[in-house]
Amino acid sequence: MYLRRTQRKRSDGSIVGYLQLAHNERVDGVTRANVLVNLGREDELDLDGLKRLAGSIARYAGADGALEGVGEGFVVSDSRPLGGVWLLDGLWRALGVARALQSVAGPRRFTTDVERVLFALVANRCLEPSSKLAAAEWATQDAHIPGLQHMDDDQAYRAMDLLVEADTQGKVQEAVFFATADLLNLEVDLLFFDTTSTYFERDTPDEPGENDAPAFRAYGHSKDSRPDLPQVVIGLAVTREGIPVRVWVWPGNTNDMSVVQEVKDDLRDWRLGRVVTVVDRGFSSEENLKYLTRAGGHWIAGERMRNGSAKAQEALSRQGRYREVQDNLRVKEVLVGHGDGARRYVVCHNPAEAERDKLLRDQTIARLEAELQQIKTARAKSKNAKDDAAHHRAECALRDHPSLGRYLRQTKTGRLLIDRKKITAEERLDGKYLLSTSDPDLSAEDIALGYKSLLEAERGFRDMKSTLELRPVFHRLEHRIRAHVLICWLALLLIRIAERQTDHTWRRIALELQRLHLVTLSGPDGVVEQTTPPTPLAAQILTATQVKAPPRITAITPS
Repeated sequence: MYLRRTQRKRSDGSIVGYLQLAHNERVDGVTRANVLVNLGREDELDLDGLKRLAGSIARYAGADGALEGVGEGFVVSDSRPLGGVWLLDGLWRALGVARALQSVAGPRRFTTDVERVLFALVANRCLEPSSKLAAAEWATQDAHIPGLQHMDDDQAYRAMDLLVEADTQGKVQEAVFFATADLLNLEVDLLFFDTTSTYFERDTPDEPGENDAPAFRAYGHSKDSRPDLPQVVIGLAVTREGIPVRVWVWPGNTNDMSVVQEVKDDLRDWRLGRVVTVVDRGFSSEENLKYLTRAGGHWIAGERMRNGSAKAQEALSRQGRYREVQDNLRVKEVLVGHGDGARRYVVCHNPAEAERDKLLRDQTIARLEAELQQIKTARAKSKNAKDDAAHHRAECALRDHPSLGRYLRQTKTGRLLIDRKKITAEERLDGKYLLSTSDPDLSAEDIALGYKSLLEAERGFRDMKSTLELRPVFHRLEHRIRAHVLICWLALLLIRIAERQTDHTWRRIALELQRLHLVTLSGPDGVVEQTTPPTPLAAQILTATQVKAPPRITAITPS
């Protein structure tokens, strides 16, 4: 007689285990399991009741309270971290990612459950980022993925291809985000959008016409400071809490100004309600801002203070009293223009940042004065044309320097002087940034604080590139690149939800939960899989995320 475990796959793709009390019977030379008692679902078992039953059997079987011959010879044959995967799987199921994929994939089937393989790739990004080949080995040998016994890199690539196919027009992302909004009770009133780039480890970009498609990996303005490598441009929209809403991928030579209209159109059918889109000054062209106001939309945009529009310069020059919003933030509202052509501006001032700007500028001017004096002294001592040419090159390098050259002017004779007018103009901008908005109802305080939340989009990019190791990318095909970015987006979504519900960083969450292991005991009587007890903090994290802790006994397989 033994405990028999079976499992069934439900319509939503989840795996449910059941325990039965059975014994084997030999019928016509074939051994068959005869079920005596159905104990029910293993995640709903009364473990304390089973322990009491085992204790009563033990007391009856021997005076010392132990079952003779049972449990002898068991050794630990395997031990794998379980807590991190268990938490991510609980959030994954709560978001309905499996349902979204199954609804789009339809009748397509593979030898391995595609949804489980995709989850394994996402969990790998969150816990131990690696290549697809290494991720397949990790999921098979080093981690316990519920419902997945084995996977290889070919299955990983098939699952990635299906993910991109299913996400046509962002259908998977839409379903997942609205499940997130329901789970967290999100109110999407401000939507923050920004872009970044990520590079590829190769020497040349794709040639036009390669694989019968336009070049996708291309040279462009690199935000990773790697202009020597081809890249793609990635766009990310997040809520004010930092929850990612949607991700886009464009060719590497895409200009920021050209993507805002596509972002607006893609989110138009998501039924987000009244949304104010927040963009940085790299996206705030007049054409883009007009497009964002279509269908009743509104925007908050950063404005260029140097070489900006005439209206922006007028807003900066207007006199007015600042209002305190919070520590180190003051605002004043300025209305420029009349009638339909009027625009609301908010001038923001940070006194602490103003002091830092002044200190940095003073250090720059001191360095400039020293450099110019050194050139002047060396020129006075020069004795030939070769020395004069060297001094001229030094002046050109100083003039073209990205931070030093802005404070210099060149005389008619070619000599460099410090431009005091530029210094005075910069002093007026110390600690300031300028915003504009089309929304007539938002207060100046809400506009300023809302724009500061744009940092959440930048934090998302930082986590994608560092914690999730989005880069460097080695994929060559466009749909594989898109799939790689989508997997990183799903991983970012899961860790943001975990952080928001627990008030801990993902590093702290993962470190604590990975101390919860799944231990496999093997012996002459069979195999037992048992989990170690969670630490108090791990238990708190699971409770906060509403993920049920794993059962102490996950499987019993008699020999």
